[in-house]
Amino acid sequence: MLKPENIRNIAIIAHVDHGKTTLVDAMLKQSRIFRENQQVSERILDSNDLERERGITILSKNTAIQYKGMKINIVDTPGHADFGGEVERVMNMVDGVLLLVDAVEGPMPQTKFVLRQAIERGHKIIVVVNKIDRPNAQPEHVVNTTFDLFVDLGATDEQCEFPVIYASGLTGSSGHSPDQLTPSLEPLFEEIIHYIPHPQVDVAGPTQMQATLLGYDDYKGQIVIGRLQRGKIRRNQTLLLLSSDGNSRPVKIGQVFTHQGLNRQEIDEATAGDIIAVTGISNVRIGDTITDPEHPEALPPIKVEEPTLRMTIGVNTSPFAGQDGTYLTSRKIRERLYREAERDVALRVEDTDSADNFLVSGRGELHLSILIENMRREGYEFQVSKPEVIFKEIDGQKSEPVETVEIEVSNDYQGVVVELLGKRKGQLQDMQIQENGTVRFIYLVPSRGLLGFRQQLLTATRGEAIMNTLFAGYEPYFGEIETHDHGSLIAWESGTATTYALHSAQERGQLFITSGTEVYEGMVVGQHIRENDLEVNVCKKKHLTSIRRATAEEALRLDTPRQLTLDDAIELLKEDELLEVTPKTFRLRKKYLSKNERARQAKQKKYQKTE
Repeated sequence: MLKPENIRNIAIIAHVDHGKTTLVDAMLKQSRIFRENQQVSERILDSNDLERERGITILSKNTAIQYKGMKINIVDTPGHADFGGEVERVMNMVDGVLLLVDAVEGPMPQTKFVLRQAIERGHKIIVVVNKIDRPNAQPEHVVNTTFDLFVDLGATDEQCEFPVIYASGLTGSSGHSPDQLTPSLEPLFEEIIHYIPHPQVDVAGPTQMQATLLGYDDYKGQIVIGRLQRGKIRRNQTLLLLSSDGNSRPVKIGQVFTHQGLNRQEIDEATAGDIIAVTGISNVRIGDTITDPEHPEALPPIKVEEPTLRMTIGVNTSPFAGQDGTYLTSRKIRERLYREAERDVALRVEDTDSADNFLVSGRGELHLSILIENMRREGYEFQVSKPEVIFKEIDGQKSEPVETVEIEVSNDYQGVVVELLGKRKGQLQDMQIQENGTVRFIYLVPSRGLLGFRQQLLTATRGEAIMNTLFAGYEPYFGEIETHDHGSLIAWESGTATTYALHSAQERGQLFITSGTEVYEGMVVGQHIRENDLEVNVCKKKHLTSIRRATAEEALRLDTPRQLTLDDAIELLKEDELLEVTPKTFRLRKKYLSKNERARQAKQKKYQKTE
């Protein structure tokens, strides 16, 4: 049985793409958890298809390694602030943190968000300057910038005296000096053992554990993961579940698992201080406490920041509904959304006046789009509305969420960035001219001004701009913001798009469809070059005569249509539009498909404004 003195619980935090998951790969390989001839893929912990495709960590994951008789529990956490709910609860399980910073870029906005969580909880922090072998690495500047960040975030004197390890996750090397790296991660392992404290727990006390992460297995049922804060848990033990809403009920533990490498290893009994998984308990929520029936003490609930963005998810009502999806009904969609809300503490799901629509609130566009993408891949078919920010009334004043936006771009495009953010009520906080000929802007921008902004920025800067955002709090209402510079091209009638009709329509803007695509009246088939919407007939056929042959269409050349990703489609959405999501495709459409109905709604809206 493990003693708490032989356990170290750490979380690895970093900005997106700073090599966090790659470093964990190297730690796992060097701890000899794989056989010599075993085939191991890269980014081992990115088991989710979406994580591999996007190159980001979305879900927190647990693993553990053995080093010189010590067990090191490692939690790989997301680097994006939209998944901050994952980070906030993970901090309850660990006693220390590895902060990864890129040897060239240094600490970034997302780093600041996660680091604040660790500092507030008083965790000890080891700074790992990763990718030290990159050209243009500036380790000394990065360490100084990181120290300044610690001071800005209110770290204690002890936290500011952090040890620094220089490493390359790709080659699995590390050292205390950027010029003298050992060909292994031994210096990093030694620092973890000696600097990170062991869990301060009471092994002899009554059992107490908080549900921090939830999993599910087809055979074992719900799996509850968390750190055993006090006492011991053994197989078939009868305990008490204290819900966060104040209710309690007796539960019986099934199996008890500890983490070993990438696998869970079944044990008879677990001791306080270790991160474990238990089965046999159903209907558990994040933050619930599993405790001794004779000493029912609940742990403090897990607090997460409130959502800042919301959208409506509902049953697909388009003419093409039901052609692709497996799960179409409001009951199935509702079950899936509420199941996600149980697992993701940062997500909120509410019923609306309509039984077919549900209000879903999250941390940001990425947070919501990942949920939509996962549902789509699972066979769900539904429609979503344009995301909108959540306003609050603070001190009797209407307030809205704002974000710190950091943009790095070449000198040639700095005027474009200033102009774009000026239109969206951005306030310049800082501007730094870099040695490599780029400019770094730091702006304070209302969250609603950033809806649909990323695509505009990339287009205006020819894909050169690098943008990062961080939620900065609530500020008084900034006023009206015009975010869309382009209208939509709307299908005039239902039918099949023809080359002849699309050739005429492409002169009006950029198309989203190709010849042969089935369309319906009110479907958005492209982006208009002007600000207003325009109805186009994309199903029109050329009249045939003895001179005009059907093959004449083949001579017409069509521009390559824009292939919309889910993120693109959400950014392009307007208030009077919906996004139809199916397992096979995305379709933008107007809320009201009929031209007469749209005209009536526009007239009514105009009348309400004049009143």
